[in-house]
Amino acid sequence: METLHLHFWKKNPFVKIVAALVVGILIQWYFKPPIKVALAAALVSFIILLLYFLISTYSKYKLAPINGVLVTLLFMAVGALVTFNNDISNNTQWLGHHYKEGDLLAVTIKEPLVEKTKSFKTIGEANYIIKEGKAIPVSGKLLIYFNKDSESNISYGHQIVFKKPLQEIKNAGNPGGFDFKQYSHFQGITHQVYLKNNEVALSSQLNTHPFWSAIYSWRVKVLSLLRKNITSERELGLAEALLIGYKNDLEQSLVQSYTNTGVVHIIAISGLHLGLIYWLLGLVCKPLLKRKNIKWLRPIIIITSLWAFSFLAGAQPSILRSAVMFTCIVLGDSFGRKSSIFNTLSLSAFILLCINPFWLWDVGFQLSYAAVLSIIVFMQPIYNWIYCKNKLIDFFWKMNAVTLSAQILTLPFCIYHFHQFPTLFFLSNFLAVPLSSAILLGEILLCLFFWMPKATQLLGYVLEWLIRLMNTYIEKIESIPFSLWDGLLINIPQAVLLLLFGISISYWLMQKSKTAFSLSLLFLFCFMGFRSYSIFKSSRQQKLIVYNVPQKTAIDFINGSTFTFLGDSDLVENDFVRNFHLKPSRILHRINNVKQLANFYQQKECIQFGRIKILWVQNSIQFQPVASKQDIDVLVVSKNPKLYIKNISQHLHIKQVVFDGSVPAWKTKYWKKDCDSLHIPWHDVSINGAFVMHL
Repeated sequence: METLHLHFWKKNPFVKIVAALVVGILIQWYFKPPIKVALAAALVSFIILLLYFLISTYSKYKLAPINGVLVTLLFMAVGALVTFNNDISNNTQWLGHHYKEGDLLAVTIKEPLVEKTKSFKTIGEANYIIKEGKAIPVSGKLLIYFNKDSESNISYGHQIVFKKPLQEIKNAGNPGGFDFKQYSHFQGITHQVYLKNNEVALSSQLNTHPFWSAIYSWRVKVLSLLRKNITSERELGLAEALLIGYKNDLEQSLVQSYTNTGVVHIIAISGLHLGLIYWLLGLVCKPLLKRKNIKWLRPIIIITSLWAFSFLAGAQPSILRSAVMFTCIVLGDSFGRKSSIFNTLSLSAFILLCINPFWLWDVGFQLSYAAVLSIIVFMQPIYNWIYCKNKLIDFFWKMNAVTLSAQILTLPFCIYHFHQFPTLFFLSNFLAVPLSSAILLGEILLCLFFWMPKATQLLGYVLEWLIRLMNTYIEKIESIPFSLWDGLLINIPQAVLLLLFGISISYWLMQKSKTAFSLSLLFLFCFMGFRSYSIFKSSRQQKLIVYNVPQKTAIDFINGSTFTFLGDSDLVENDFVRNFHLKPSRILHRINNVKQLANFYQQKECIQFGRIKILWVQNSIQFQPVASKQDIDVLVVSKNPKLYIKNISQHLHIKQVVFDGSVPAWKTKYWKKDCDSLHIPWHDVSINGAFVMHL
């Protein structure tokens, strides 16, 4: 066993290297030590490692453990250095270090504009801040929204100049909500601006890159070809996403159906797609292997085609990982070396994380590696469960063995990120995976035969029928009552424990290791202990939450594992808005809706919740003279009432004022001034995020 263990690490050195790199990335991001520490660690460990190669073989053998420590330290330092270097806020020319409100800003449009409901959205790269006639070079990206009238003359590569104040990207601040600020920061995007047609000037300067111009041009041609031959909008949206990762035409309800049934990976460009293309290229290039004089063309054709498709699909982390991995495999085969798949996978992760360490936080990146590792380890043992003589049945069983094996290590990630588990994933993948493969190959053929209108028309008809069949099947699976286990919540320690349990119990099943079985029981016990404690804490909670939902009122009164909601009715009826703004908090607090809480009482604007009194003002109210002031713990202001804080304070003793997301910003300015003059604390959810009061 020990010999096997040593052989594994010797054969897969990049596993340790990428682990050290990841540790360095995490330390630098979360603890932010001075970069001089990482530089010193890298320099010292590198010099000592150089000296290590100069000593005798016997000394090398004796100092082997020290060598391992130094290698680990070196790559931890490398992880810290690449993280520091990729963090835009550490750049001395970062926009945030120089920009002040009122500055004139020159920005280059970095991608084609995407149409939204009320605007056009794109990403801009800051070039200069113009002050007193001087151009100060700056760097950084920003989200730019143009109103519909501004879009016609602006496209990729144009440089625009504007003076409208930038806004820092911030989160809604609702409990359990998506961290959009961090997500944008990882992409180098830290500010945003909304521009009307009279607030922007178009410069004559055009700043394009030939490569990206070609990529965007190809994407437009591919989209045009698909739109010409697939007439149904619903099927067209899926076809665009499946082939090149274009998701702007996807129907939200359809995406939710694919998510709920565990086949959303079909929509997201991933290793599945690149694997099919790799297989197809391998068949096409197979004749080249028989001719020694042109054998070298095979790896060039395959690698070039894989990377061309990867960039055409938007260079997403999941497909880049696959492109790097397949590149390593092709090169290894070309040089006659069969490398370990663990080492190849680790090498691809190492390369990608050195390019962008923040892909470590990308959900697609995490799921891709977890799925591939899970398939590598568990696919063959699961496939061996059933022996099928019939080749067609055997093919379908092999596809489902892949699906089952992929779920083992991806399960903790899915529960942690999406808080749900599709219980019928086996059935949904049974048809969806082979169907999506056929559809993707059909779309590739459609692009190859673009010059034959009748052939593309026939292919388009067949593809539309296949996509409709797949959509119908997925929606039928979703409609089964027990198809989704929703509302699951685990934190990071619980996810790690669940992952370790899956690994150890699987290792015990395959290797019959008693140590692995003991460890699996330990991990399971710790997981259940942490989970039981968190559920116990939730059962004793009492909270008032006023959410930050733009132009909406949303209030939850939480008592233990139940809650009552007050607010706009469309937040109850509109699944998409409710799931985005309110559901994450309710999952976080492990609560279910009830019509009436035991300690909740409401009479018009007055609410008694436990020991606190709440006044909820949506309309103008009249106060009767009273002998003594009544205490109000929280005054919640909604909509646009005719309200004077000074007048209310003459009748009530207010301890806290909360302005929800439905209140006009111009009115809150006056109310805040009144609160400040009366020394009453106020909380504006639009600026400060959700208001949470623990009772």
